[in-house]
Amino acid sequence: MGSDEHIVMLPYLAHGHLIPFLALAKQLQRRTGFTITIASTKLNIYSDHDLPPNTENTENLPPNKIVNLFHASLSLKDPFRCLVRDIIDQEGRLPLCIISDVFFGWAVEVATSVGTVNVTFTTSGAYGTMAYISLWLNLPHHSTDFDEFPLPGFPESHRFHRSQLHPFLRAADGADVWSTFMQSQISHCLESCGWLCNSVVEIEPFGLQLLKKYLKLPVWTIYEHPSSSSRSTIRDEGEERGSSVKALDDFVRTILLQTFLFDG
Repeated sequence: MGSDEHIVMLPYLAHGHLIPFLALAKQLQRRTGFTITIASTKLNIYSDHDLPPNTENTENLPPNKIVNLFHASLSLKDPFRCLVRDIIDQEGRLPLCIISDVFFGWAVEVATSVGTVNVTFTTSGAYGTMAYISLWLNLPHHSTDFDEFPLPGFPESHRFHRSQLHPFLRAADGADVWSTFMQSQISHCLESCGWLCNSVVEIEPFGLQLLKKYLKLPVWTIYEHPSSSSRSTIRDEGEERGSSVKALDDFVRTILLQTFLFDG
């Protein structure tokens, strides 16, 4: 693999999202030698969106203001597009891909507009991601008075309970501020060329099966235990690696092929 490739990453503004993105960036850089750019925000960028001063992530936000941060993040689309175009101008070539958070579905359009491909990264496991996106896209609890309900994408025998839902999701009706954001961004993510999932196939075979079937897209599992980073540096190159490392290599090969076909 050529080490002159460039990947741009766009994590969501929360530590629980940023940490997996940083781990993925380290894996990719170690395995490929690619340049990795992680886009983030300047302090105070959200002062015009009814958010407290010095708000750049969810760390110090009260729960009733988190949705403001979600909607405020939509204003990052044009600045992010400018960043990617600056990279293209400086390097004289397109980034290999844009890897964006599931909450930044608008990055799919940015990738298309500059001529590269987008990959969605869900920082949660496969089963949880599958339930989360299906709940928001379908709001099945809103169309029944029963506490238990089936969920599209899951076997008919599976039931979810209203009490398991976050209050914001439980109250969602499709027209509220949470629904308008989540449904739009998740729908855009379904147009990615594939998804990366923070999981391991040996742990979640069923969840991954459901997620792949629902998305109708490639899904690569890339979870790496923190302690494995130091061990991996002393292993022989020919030694058998874990499924996540193999999936990461498969992901890179697939994106290289996608980019080649896209350019062609």
